[in-house]
Amino acid sequence: MKTIIEPFRIKSVEPIRLTTRAEREEKLAAAHYNLFALKSDDVLIDLLTDSGTGAMSAKQWAAVMQGDESYAGSPSFERFKTAVQNLMPFKHIIPTHQGRAAEAILMALIGGPGRTIPSNTHFDTTRGNIEASGAEAVDLNIAEGRDSQSLHPFKGNMDLEALDAFLADKGDAVPAVMITITNNAGGGQPVSLENIRATADLARKHGKPFIIDGCRFAENAWFIKQRESGQADRSIPDIVRDCFACADGMTMSAKKDAFGNIGGWLALNDDDWADEARVKLIQTEGFPTYGGLAGRDLDALAVGLTEIVDEHYLQYRIRTNEYIVERLDAMGVPVVKPAGGHAVFIDAKTWLPDMDPLDYPAHAIACKLYEIAGIRSCEIGSVMFGRQTDGSEKPAAMELVRLAFPRRTYTQSHADYIVEAFELLKEDVHRLRGFAISWEPKQMRHFTCRFTPKQRS
Repeated sequence: MKTIIEPFRIKSVEPIRLTTRAEREEKLAAAHYNLFALKSDDVLIDLLTDSGTGAMSAKQWAAVMQGDESYAGSPSFERFKTAVQNLMPFKHIIPTHQGRAAEAILMALIGGPGRTIPSNTHFDTTRGNIEASGAEAVDLNIAEGRDSQSLHPFKGNMDLEALDAFLADKGDAVPAVMITITNNAGGGQPVSLENIRATADLARKHGKPFIIDGCRFAENAWFIKQRESGQADRSIPDIVRDCFACADGMTMSAKKDAFGNIGGWLALNDDDWADEARVKLIQTEGFPTYGGLAGRDLDALAVGLTEIVDEHYLQYRIRTNEYIVERLDAMGVPVVKPAGGHAVFIDAKTWLPDMDPLDYPAHAIACKLYEIAGIRSCEIGSVMFGRQTDGSEKPAAMELVRLAFPRRTYTQSHADYIVEAFELLKEDVHRLRGFAISWEPKQMRHFTCRFTPKQRS
């Protein structure tokens, strides 16, 4: 069969409140044009993030009922730990309430003023936790990863030559090397197994621990299976194990590729680091066998980790993004190609070439998409990454609109609705006005800042 269907049946539904364009324009203005500030009841299709927004399976809901809420020594933790170690063979598994908590604990161990941490591309919370510690976050993605039209199969790869030179020059200040799979900020692009191994080898050559941000590990493994020589006949779990076997640790938001609505973990091999991390965990999250989660959450994640590596699911998941990318590309909407794993990315810099990047073209497109169709998306550009640690502004490397798809949540008709929304948006896009930020916090401003529309010239 040519048609790739959703590999699940729907047993429970949640109604969507249909709104008018006038209502949406009013709601957006009341939210100071920050899409994070909208109430979810006022959103028709919510593509703000794929983090924690997916649908749990019948088996996961059944597992919730066996959750043991003992403060210490819960069997729910043992089931969770076993499920993690089945895919990620680390010695110490330290649960947290979500991925950014794992990042914060890790940065308490290795961050600090004068230190610098390279990665292919750090995403927003990772960068925020690094900078909050006083350290510097450095991105060393390959050049093709910054070219939205490049068809390189692994645009998320680390620039190995640049990393080697960086470690040779800055090695004394580098406590660890990180890599993000898939590369979210670069368009959800994958990293090859060969590149992961080579990055690990470079880290060890320079005497540095190697840490993987593994939020979308299963999607990354699917791309490895599909695109990397010698991997086509291997199972997804085996590819996943190989990815993590060469690492010294990982951070994980289980709200992505573990089918969780909440949860995460920090995994480590070093005994001393793990001891220090558990102390910090107890101070900020909870006891080491629950780490800020209920036992029922741990059990749901344990089941989710067995479901996420199903190849039929991953085929459907990736094909949904490919379908939308193909349709948008055919109508002349500039998209990041090839399609990424968890989201469709619109290249706002190409679509609005005459708009100043510091007028936030991606944000302007995201706002208009909501007004036209009630679709909430996310800017990944100069709003998210433009403010520097010294308070100055610098355009981001890419100006992207991310449409991140919650797992097992929307159907083919929703995908077609999204395509139709862009047909309408295309008629208005060259009349869009930019935005100015009227208020912002000192860090991670995109979550809570306020905008004022600029007047058209």
